[in-house]
Amino acid sequence: MASDIPIAERRLVDQFLQTLRALPEVGVQSEQPSPPGCRPDRRHDAEVHLRLAGKSVTLLVQVKKALFPRDARQALWRLERLSGRLPQRAPGQEVVLMLVAESLSPGTKELLRSERVGYFDSGGSLFLPAKGIYLYVDKPPPKSLSRIVRSLFSGRRAQVTHSLLMRHHDWFSVTPLAAQATVSPATASQVLAELERFEWLESRGRGPRKERHLREPGALLDAWAKHLLAVRPPGMRRYYVTGVQAESLIERIDQVFAARDVEYALTHEAAGQRYAPFLSRCSQVRSRVLASPAADLAIGDLDARAVDEGFNLAVIETTSRGDLLFRERVRRCWLASPIHVYLDLLRSEGRAKEMAEHLRREKIGF
Repeated sequence: MASDIPIAERRLVDQFLQTLRALPEVGVQSEQPSPPGCRPDRRHDAEVHLRLAGKSVTLLVQVKKALFPRDARQALWRLERLSGRLPQRAPGQEVVLMLVAESLSPGTKELLRSERVGYFDSGGSLFLPAKGIYLYVDKPPPKSLSRIVRSLFSGRRAQVTHSLLMRHHDWFSVTPLAAQATVSPATASQVLAELERFEWLESRGRGPRKERHLREPGALLDAWAKHLLAVRPPGMRRYYVTGVQAESLIERIDQVFAARDVEYALTHEAAGQRYAPFLSRCSQVRSRVLASPAADLAIGDLDARAVDEGFNLAVIETTSRGDLLFRERVRRCWLASPIHVYLDLLRSEGRAKEMAEHLRREKIGF
């Protein structure tokens, strides 16, 4: 390896080689540094010679810190230019372009697979295409990429993501988006910059007049759902209210909470049923409630008894009005936004996941 290659990149290539050596029918015959005298923007970082299932394969490796689709296209263009200037190979010697990075976004992996360009990331994901050979290992994303994704769906940044999904047909500049999401312009700008790296946005204009539009709402919602399925759901306080069916309980909740000036939004099956009827009956009511002494008094007004099982009312306490963003008034009660209801249903039990897909198809539409 060339001496000017950073230590972190050297370790990444070593991890890549170690992964190759652990695979059956794969032998690493030699590794060479990039060709001497090549300018940094016109070289590959390593040349690896393999015996792969009895065939000779040369990997032209370029190492990157992190790759998103736009970065990957630029790196691919450089590698393809380089491969066209390489000396003639021996008969039967196949050359495979390979990108090795600490992290690769899902869109980058999809792009490279479609172009039949190999890749490896620090999480252990591997794609190595050659004639008659196909190595594909898909592992969870490395921590560095997970942190980026997690930030999009946590705290105030999640409010920006939520706003974009709810208004996915619209074009936004930073300040109006920040106002709609009830966050600072700096937070809105940070989220937009990250989403552009994933190429889920398209933009027009420049400077203060620059506007963005969510081009891939389905991909963004899928990413949010995947993230939430990997983390613990929020805690719920479970209650039993005697002598009422779900519909009557919903009416009482709205009356009592309004009297106490408590903000709430029904979610899970009770909300999904109102947005897009799916179940023959709903026996439990779950609601997000803005925590306050008044909320505790309102629950007391319902004569709700705390239970561990057999509940018909569950309260998901929140301390942020952002968790009630885009709630809707439907049939004399407040419902969480269709996006929040969909995500909550995905993490629920029974037929909730089927109901989530029904809601997405009938109400959300992407």
